[in-house]
This record gives sequence, structure tokens and C-alpha cells, in this order.
Amino acid sequence: MSSGFIGLFRFLKSLPLVLGLQSNGWSIQVPSDATGEIGKAVVLPCTFTHPHKAYDQTLTTIWRIKEPYSGMVVFKCVTHSSSDLCKTTVSYKNKYKLIGNPRHNNLSIKVDNLTWSDSNRYFCRVEFSGDFHDKYESRTGIKLHLTAAPRIINITIGSNEDHTFKAQCTAEGEPLPSLTWTGPLLSNTTSVTSVNHQITKELHYLTHDGKYTCTAVNSHGKAEGAVYFYKFKGASGSWILILMFVALGSKVLVLLMIVGIAVFWSAGDVTAPSTFSRQPTQDSTYENLDRRNNCGSQRLPTE
Repeated sequence: MSSGFIGLFRFLKSLPLVLGLQSNGWSIQVPSDATGEIGKAVVLPCTFTHPHKAYDQTLTTIWRIKEPYSGMVVFKCVTHSSSDLCKTTVSYKNKYKLIGNPRHNNLSIKVDNLTWSDSNRYFCRVEFSGDFHDKYESRTGIKLHLTAAPRIINITIGSNEDHTFKAQCTAEGEPLPSLTWTGPLLSNTTSVTSVNHQITKELHYLTHDGKYTCTAVNSHGKAEGAVYFYKFKGASGSWILILMFVALGSKVLVLLMIVGIAVFWSAGDVTAPSTFSRQPTQDSTYENLDRRNNCGSQRLPTE
């Protein structure tokens, strides 16, 4: 079978489908891509045509993400008549708003406060209820791309296992920004890692004190962050030993003084008589005998 015949066969096979779509009268017009900036709003346009000359019954507008027909619904509104506004029943995180008029075949929405999680594919759908029960949905959808000016999200000084120091800078942006370190007598080695819209650049083996600046640049702007590095400058070995012995000697001297004072006061308490103390009465055996003898008018013989 020749290639020309195969091509003609494929065309004829697809012809009924094409004619069916045209004769059906339904179509949806959406761009293949849209671009928005992080933190701002973007409009996702969607218009449609339908075969009905007049329609004044319930009309539902639906937007979903990721997949057509079965993807998560992020926006939905319903209007019951041409004089009725489209009442929103679903607006995921309250960031979706209808800006088109479904009665004028316009399902366009606005997405506010864009975040990285909003980068997705969006599908619009229209449903007629009542006598027609017709519905139509875009199959290819709109791919939402996000851009962002650079932003420094983290900049720090840290230490390595070998007791050397490093500076680390992390930035985000789209397109992915390039990072540059500047600082005093900068001749350090660097390493770069990136994940999605974030990039990190490390500056290794810091040796000079001063201010180190990280600059992030992409086509949407520029951002800078700075960190200061100062090493502890210790004294020579002999001076360190002298200072240690002086500190230790002063502690020992203070301890001896405390012990001496404690001993002095304890000794004073034992030897010094108290004028207010009462001498205890001694019970002598002989005195007791004398008392008993006096009471009985008897005297002990003397030696």
C-alpha cells in the first residue's frame, strides 16, 4: 500500500469527526498558553459558540485544573436566566473570579495573588440545563506559566566539618536567576545547586573579614543580600597559658580566703564565752550524798 493512499485513508477516516464537530455548532476558543507574575493576577480567556439561537435557562460555568473532564474543579458559577448574575458556588482559596459574561459566550476568569502552586493547565467548561442539556469543555486547556523577579530568601555564614567557614545564599525567581558573590579579596571556590525555581550558591573557605554580598539577577530584575564575617583572633600560645594560670591562681586565692574566714569564725564561736549563756549545774555524787546526809542528820566519816 503506497504512502499516498495511506494518508488519504487517514484523512477520510477523520473526516466524519471533523464534519461532526462543525455541524454540531459547539466550539471553545482558548489560548494554548498564558503567563502571569508571582504575587499578581492573570486573566485566563475562554469563549465559546453553541448551536442554539436563544437560550434563557440555567447555564453553568466550570474551570478545572490538570485534566479535562476529571480534574479538580477550582471555579464554578451558575446563572438561572439572562437577567440573573452568575452566582459563584466554588472558588478555590477565594482567588478565582469570573470576568466574562456567560450569556455572551464568555467564560473568562481572573486568578489573583499567583503562587508557584498555580502553575498548572486549566480547562473551561459550559453546561446548559433545561430543554437542551448540552455541555462542552476544552480538551487541550491553557498552560499557565509563571514568572518572578529575583528574591533572596536566605543568606547565612556556616562552618564545615574541617572547621573552615562558608557563606550560603539561596534565591528564587523565574527564569532561574544567576547568583554572584562579592567580598573582600574574593578568591574562594564556589558550588551551585538548583531545585525548580530556587538556586543556592556556596562560597567556600572564607578567610578575610568583612561584608560579603550575594546578587541575584534575571530578566525581570535584581536582588541583593549581604552578610558579615569576622573570625575570632586568639592570642599566642604563651600568652594563653599565662592568662590561664593567672585566672586559675586568682580562683585558688579566693577559695583559700573563703576557707580561712570560715575557719576563723568557727573557732571564735567555740572559744569565746557568751555572757548570756548559763553554766550547767553539775550533779556531783558527793554533793548528792551530802544532801542526803544533811537531811538525815548524819555525817560521813572523813579521811
